[in-house]
Amino acid sequence: MAEDAPMFDARLTGRIAFSHRAPTQEPLAPGLHKIGLFEERDYYLVVPEGLDPQKPAPFMIMFHGGGGSAERILPVMKVHAEKEGFLLLVPQSLLPTWDIVIAGNGPDRERIETAINWVADRYTLRPDKFAFAGHSDGGSYSLSNGVANGDFVTHILAFSAGFFVPLHQEGAPHIFIAHGSKDEKTPVETAGRASAAKLKGAGYDVTYLEYDGPHASQPPIVAVAVRYFLNYPKQPGA
Repeated sequence: MAEDAPMFDARLTGRIAFSHRAPTQEPLAPGLHKIGLFEERDYYLVVPEGLDPQKPAPFMIMFHGGGGSAERILPVMKVHAEKEGFLLLVPQSLLPTWDIVIAGNGPDRERIETAINWVADRYTLRPDKFAFAGHSDGGSYSLSNGVANGDFVTHILAFSAGFFVPLHQEGAPHIFIAHGSKDEKTPVETAGRASAAKLKGAGYDVTYLEYDGPHASQPPIVAVAVRYFLNYPKQPGA
């Protein structure tokens, strides 16, 4: 009798074990918090004023670029989370950039899974407003693992992403890609335009925004992406 074939480990494709549920732990007070899960490069959570932890809240995870940190990327999205009332989790890669960029899904995927479930134990998350967002390598991570987890990731916001590796496809997230026409690190022809075309060809709902700018965060473009996340697609009757 032939031996059973080994089961494939879905975690290698970026799959994250998560399901929506009612919170069972005490929420945090409004403000900026280190979540205290990791001794090295701990994650941050922004809890806006007035958030009712028992009511479903929009949730975004913002990934920094290569060589970056949570502290550096936080100002890009923190003001929007506070103004618009959504939960914002800001992870940090264990190494100088995300595992998928270096050698494939590994410790960062595991830490992100732990952190997402930690947040879900304390807050009710809106099933229709769950975003992966990121700049540069963080944008590439958002595209790659957002597509892999499209059964719960509803929106992907990719800024200046250099690439995406579709190791697994699940669900149908709405995808917003923004790229500068003068990007000197990730040329728009082989990055933003190519990624948008590939994803559209695969049947995804893609909004592509190209702007006159370099490889740097653009506050007006971030504001457009936040509106996209919170308002697209329009609900019936809205």
